Amino acid sequence: MDTRQLSAFCEVVDRKSFSQAAERLGVTQPAVSLQIRSLEKRLGTKLLDRSGRRVEPTEAGQRLYRAAQRMLALEGQLLDELAGDGDVLRGELALGASTGPGGTVVPVLLGAFFRDEVILVVPPGHAFAGRQVTLDELRGEHLILMQEGAGVRQVIEDELRGGPLRLRDLDVRLELGLQESVKSAVAAGFGVTFISRSGVEAELAAGTLAAARVKGHEPVREISLVRPAGRSPTRAAEAFVDFARAKLAA
Repeated sequence: MDTRQLSAFCEVVDRKSFSQAAERLGVTQPAVSLQIRSLEKRLGTKLLDRSGRRVEPTEAGQRLYRAAQRMLALEGQLLDELAGDGDVLRGELALGASTGPGGTVVPVLLGAFFRDEVILVVPPGHAFAGRQVTLDELRGEHLILMQEGAGVRQVIEDELRGGPLRLRDLDVRLELGLQESVKSAVAAGFGVTFISRSGVEAELAAGTLAAARVKGHEPVREISLVRPAGRSPTRAAEAFVDFARAKLAA
C-alpha cells in the first residue's frame, strides 16, 4: 500500500479539507484528490463523505484512519532507524573478547589494533618492585602463570623463544585460568607474574601490586579487532571502531 496515499488521506481527515491538506503536504489540491480516489479504488470502498461543508470520513474511512496512523508511525520509526536519526547514533553493538581485554580494555571503551604492555608484577614491598631485573634473578622466584592458550602467556613464550632461557626453565608454581585469580595470588605473596599493564592499573595505583621489568625484554600484547568477512558493519560498530582507535591511541 502506498504510504503517500495514506498520508494524504490522514491529512484530509485531520483538516476536514482537501485544500488545507494539499497546502500542508505542499502539493496541489487535484493531486490530493487523485491520491484519495486511487486509494478508494484500491480498497473498493468510499472513504470520505464530501456531501457536507466539511469532509468527513465514512465508517470504513474511520477504520482506515486508525490503521493508517499506526502504519505511518511505523514508517517514520523505520526511516529514523535506517538513517541513524540524523546525528544520533542508534543500533545494537555486539562485542566479544577474551578474558583479559574483556575485563580491562573493553569496559574502558564502553582497535582495529591495540598494543598492551606486558609487565612483571610482584607483591608490594617485594625486592623486584620498581626495578629492572635479570632473567637469572627471575629464576629464583616462584612464578604464577595464566593457563596454556592465554594471550599473555603466549606473548612471554614468544619473547623468550630463541634466548638462553625458556618459560619451562623458570620456577612455575601455579597455573590459573582467570586474570583476577592470578592477581589475587600475587597480592597474597604466592609469587610473581607477567600480566597486561591495563589489567593492573588500578592495583598499581592503589599500591596493592607493584611493577618490575625484565632487562632486555619489552613484551607487548597485540589486541586485534576481528570482524566477519563479507558482512557490512553497522553504524554503531563503525562508530565503536573509530572511538577505540582514538581512545587507545591517546
